[in-house]
Amino acid sequence: MLISVLKSKINSACVTEAELYYEGSITVDESILKAADIAPGEKVQVLNINNGSRIETYTIAGKPGSGIVCLNGPAARKGVVGDKVIIVSYGLVEKGKESQSNPRIVYLDDQNKIKN
Repeated sequence: MLISVLKSKINSACVTEAELYYEGSITVDESILKAADIAPGEKVQVLNINNGSRIETYTIAGKPGSGIVCLNGPAARKGVVGDKVIIVSYGLVEKGKESQSNPRIVYLDDQNKIKN
């Protein structure tokens, strides 16, 4: 049996933009995605610390080094510029081997620069 476990986490990202009239997704600085081992197009959950919303969407790689974290389309209704969010992705592992998984966790400062 396979179970879903934490694969990647981007902690304390600051929303820099919200684009309502877009097809949907979350744009994240490509260097942050790479550090967190999250691929463009990968399904993620976005957990808004400010308002408690939790949404599922997919990632789009933004300009490396830009610090962009942009909620696109319907996701733009779930947060505003300045909100802090946690972005997580999950992977499947065999039950009983979950302790062998090693999630990649990236911590960001207030300007979305990697702290670790």
